[in-house]
Amino acid sequence: MTGARLDIDPQQAGRDLAALVLTVVELLRQLMERQALRRLDLGDLDDGQEEAIGTTLMLLDRRMDELCAQHGLRREDLNLDLGPLGTLLPDGA
Repeated sequence: MTGARLDIDPQQAGRDLAALVLTVVELLRQLMERQALRRLDLGDLDDGQEEAIGTTLMLLDRRMDELCAQHGLRREDLNLDLGPLGTLLPDGA
């Protein structure tokens, strides 16, 4: 198609990129949380490690909220629809 023009809104493109990056970060955060819970269930951690992991996950969760707000996003905006496979984030983001 010659002469076709694609208009891209730079602000929307920046927001979409931020959403994609935050989606990856949220996915990793959820995976780390599940791994920590698995290790807790196995009794793999001492009290100090449990405290450190809990604090770290809490701070990371809070920081995700801040980053989403900074970019005008909600956690729900981060969950990609993978069509027949469902959504990327299991708990709806």
